[in-house]
Amino acid sequence: MATEEERREAAIHRVKAKRGFTQNCVVYVVINAFLVGIWAFSGGGTFWPIWVMLGWGVGLALHGYNVYGRRGITEADVQREMQRGDDRIE
Repeated sequence: MATEEERREAAIHRVKAKRGFTQNCVVYVVINAFLVGIWAFSGGGTFWPIWVMLGWGVGLALHGYNVYGRRGITEADVQREMQRGDDRIE
């Protein structure tokens, strides 16, 4: 069982991760809006900002998954992995 201090540290870590993801989202929108503005003011043509949006978007999606999608390691996960390890040792 986790102590109160361990639970507090874990909560602080989660809050920092969520704030970091939010900050990344804001930077993504601002920079990509700026790039679209450059594209538009330079005469349009081939929509080259899409390459930045897609590449950075993949990284942003992975960051979002790490912050919101991944679940923590449970005791059941540890026990299951220990059992698998025991099977491989024999």
